[in-house]
Amino acid sequence: MVTEQELINAAKEASKKAYAPYSNFHVGAALLTASNKIFQGCNVENASFGATNCAERTAIFSAVVNGEREFKKLVIFVDREEFTPPCGICRQVISEFSHDIEILLANNKGDIKRTNIRELLPLSFELN
Repeated sequence: MVTEQELINAAKEASKKAYAPYSNFHVGAALLTASNKIFQGCNVENASFGATNCAERTAIFSAVVNGEREFKKLVIFVDREEFTPPCGICRQVISEFSHDIEILLANNKGDIKRTNIRELLPLSFELN
């Protein structure tokens, strides 16, 4: 069983791998799947800012390419005091895979803010 601390540590570790030469804003994510696997993600910037990929989507896309589609928990870590929730695009992608996923926002002081995708995106876009 994966502990929350292991998940937080994985998100911190991932933030150190971010490619953020323009913003110097390093974000790490750790996604826990239903099969108890952890997938990490970091933000990857691009000079054409629209081509930038957030840490949350990097983790989700990595899980999907490895055959995982059921997610239990997502930790987002940024090395600053403020909590950093997912952007709008990430919220929509997260909701595509789970309407019940727990999201933990972790800061550099060791604090955690608990939320979920329903709270962050109450009226997600769906094709059904």
